[in-house]
Amino acid sequence: KMAEGYLTTHVLDTAMGCPAAGLHISLYKIDSNEKHLIRQMVTNGDGRTDTPILPKGECDAGMYELVFAAGAYLRGKGQSADILFLDEVPVRFGLSDPEQHYHVPLLLSPFGYSTYRGS
Repeated sequence: KMAEGYLTTHVLDTAMGCPAAGLHISLYKIDSNEKHLIRQMVTNGDGRTDTPILPKGECDAGMYELVFAAGAYLRGKGQSADILFLDEVPVRFGLSDPEQHYHVPLLLSPFGYSTYRGS
């Protein structure tokens, strides 16, 4: 029986008050502090990916890192500074139970972000 767990995200632009559409996301698996790229996706108009980042059957226990390409997204929204305060936003987290749904949302603005274990 394959694992039923899966991984999703939702990115909201809290400065603009809307979903962060067109934001590139990379998922890495962390093994002995080495990062291995697993998947790259782009958020849709709702700030979500069209399919789970890790679908059912591909969730393994372990450490992962989502890297949100916030800088490119913010530049696309008119941030013109040569050096942005936020560029790539890494979120490292553990999946302890491959049977569960893990939801890792990002609330993003040009000068801050937050994340949490969602549902």
